Amino acid sequence: MTAGNNERYSIEIEGDRTLNLVPSKNDEQLNEKQLVDYGEHRREFIRWLREQGKHPEKREGYSDYTVYETAYKTARFDRWVWGEEGRYTIPPTPEHADQYIDDVVVYRDVTNSTKGKSEEALMRYFRWLDATTHTPEWEHEQRFRSGGGDSPRDYLTRRERRLVREAALDVDGGWKIAAIVCASLDAGLRPVEVARARPEWVDVVNQILRIPKEDSSKNEGNWRVSITKRTATALKHWLQERESIEKYNGRDELWLTREATRYESRSLARLLRKLCDDAGIETGGRKMTWYSIRHSTGTFMTNERDLKAAKDQLRHKSAVTTMKYDHVSPDRRRQALRDI
Repeated sequence: MTAGNNERYSIEIEGDRTLNLVPSKNDEQLNEKQLVDYGEHRREFIRWLREQGKHPEKREGYSDYTVYETAYKTARFDRWVWGEEGRYTIPPTPEHADQYIDDVVVYRDVTNSTKGKSEEALMRYFRWLDATTHTPEWEHEQRFRSGGGDSPRDYLTRRERRLVREAALDVDGGWKIAAIVCASLDAGLRPVEVARARPEWVDVVNQILRIPKEDSSKNEGNWRVSITKRTATALKHWLQERESIEKYNGRDELWLTREATRYESRSLARLLRKLCDDAGIETGGRKMTWYSIRHSTGTFMTNERDLKAAKDQLRHKSAVTTMKYDHVSPDRRRQALRDI
């Protein structure tokens, strides 16, 4: 990068520390026009991180340390995308991110904590892309914890699952919220699957959800997912109620928000946090998202049955993904010590 470009594509952080918006390894792959385009792309991203990335609704940004780490990890990802595509391309796609995690991050010779930080950097990147471009939302189950280990970050305990279900049944205004929560607790529905769900998925008689390949999050195949009798009953009541609600006329979504839009990660996370508040569940210091429900389903399905059952119920392509749920609780380990 020339001296002029250094000045044009750098900002001061943490006193006299400088963050290059376009690292030299990225600069080397760009012509002048591409450099200008990428530099502006990066400037807007870094500004968003600093000013509102952490809590956009509160206009609260990340610390300069987090911004610095996120900037360089996402630049490395962009550079990898260009190598895979054989050309400069912005913005990257969720498919690029999935492949990068599976083919690069997983096999990098670093700690699981470092791998988790790489995942989190990409999650920030795609939250910004989702908010500012036409890039689809990246539906990603975080595989590694930035604090170490590779088990799910936060999930509902058995007691919390019961309390969330009870809070959903206590919501005024019909069966919709109860049906969403009960189905998600049983099937571990991803946010995108809540958005794509259609009445045709529901088989009340056989107590299953039939998720076709075209609606599956990973688009790998048709799925038959078990649900309980209680959940089937909640869905039956919702389907009957749904027929009389005007905003569903001509729509094939199983559930719509109050504004007649599809549910997405942020609206579902808000719903879960409200249900936790209503149920008196303490969430301080925990990252509660709709995946917390899915992670709890995977954890307890593995404990009660086995990895194969959890893999099928959660619709994982690879057992490697399911293995993060294969951990034994301290109580069970304590019991094992007493038994030997």
